[in-house]
Amino acid sequence: MNIRSVTAFTNLTLNEPELALAQAANVLHSAFSAFEAAGFQVQTRRVATQPYPRILAQTGPGLAAAFARRVQDLAGDYGIDYVGLGPACVDDDPGFVDAIPDMIAATETVFCSVDIGDHARGIDGGLIWRTAEVIRRVSTVTSDGLSNLFLTAIANCPPGAPYFPVAYHETDAPPRFALALQAADLAQIAFSEAESVDDARLRLTQLVAGVASELSAVGERLAGEFDIEFAGLDISLAPYPQDGHSLGGAMERLGVHLGGSGAAAAAAVIMSALDAAQYPRTGFNGLMLPVLEDSILAARAGSGQLTLTDLLLYSTICGTGLDTVPLPGDIATEALAGILLDVAALALRLDKPLTARLMPIPGKAAGDDCGLENFEYFAPGRVMAVPPGLVSGGLLARQEPFRIKARSRRSTEG
Repeated sequence: MNIRSVTAFTNLTLNEPELALAQAANVLHSAFSAFEAAGFQVQTRRVATQPYPRILAQTGPGLAAAFARRVQDLAGDYGIDYVGLGPACVDDDPGFVDAIPDMIAATETVFCSVDIGDHARGIDGGLIWRTAEVIRRVSTVTSDGLSNLFLTAIANCPPGAPYFPVAYHETDAPPRFALALQAADLAQIAFSEAESVDDARLRLTQLVAGVASELSAVGERLAGEFDIEFAGLDISLAPYPQDGHSLGGAMERLGVHLGGSGAAAAAAVIMSALDAAQYPRTGFNGLMLPVLEDSILAARAGSGQLTLTDLLLYSTICGTGLDTVPLPGDIATEALAGILLDVAALALRLDKPLTARLMPIPGKAAGDDCGLENFEYFAPGRVMAVPPGLVSGGLLARQEPFRIKARSRRSTEG
């Protein structure tokens, strides 16, 4: 188990972003040393800001790319590995969404997102389609399609999640920090010697609770030292592209085939174990099933055993969504829009945070090798097939807003 990121949350100003970045860096470097001294490996130091349209409200989207580059350069000077500039949403000037390809082209360590649905504003069909077009444009920023690693669509995601690209800070809120873990191996360890499903669930709960207790103690000590809030842990069992660190492999240890019957039950068992562990929480705290970051998921998706529909099904249980999904380079906007619409609708109907990080690979068709295995955090994989998209002229294909009511939990008596 490693700490994928110590994430500091702070607000930047347009004219002097270096002030907040310097303060965040001080906390991050001390946290890095403290957690390493406690026996935990820390992979990255990250900063998440308030949504970039708030920072650039007075200037408009024309400066978005230049500002992103400035923030990246300053962050690098302070030893910060990555910066998340947060989401654009339906209330913002559409130019902020359209600026994302230029922001990503101008940087190498800056992440951003688009908020495609929440309970206050519902789902806006126009923003869904605009986001789909931006994903297509971003896919061509680099020849290999890796550029969409830095972009995600989010739905019903509050501030404070420490994983990127979803991470962002609440505007005008005080600084805080949180941990994102790489902990899929805990499930592998828990299930390897389990004698029953209940035993497997209990073992995982105990492992998670034990690690969380150690990490929280260090976090609270740092919070007191720097007079900053420790927001908590996001233990989402994130994988690493080796079989021993695969969450897909952990699910299969319960006796199922990914993409087959029983896999949703395996996901439910793991989520039950996570829910039972007591620790300070922020973010998702669910199954994280990023296709290309998980060697078993990538293999099952590459063979056609695991489909996009399966991943959507697991999203109804796990509460993180679609991540690093390799798609054909010529995917139609209608297909991307349909996927985004499903994610947003599930997030609102089930009242859970979901994301969609979709990665069209230029020049690649379904079944082709992705060609991204040289990236440290990706396993070898193949492009996944895409189901039919929205029907032109249909009601859901209209670029207009609509509402999804969250499911109510009515009691049934008598």
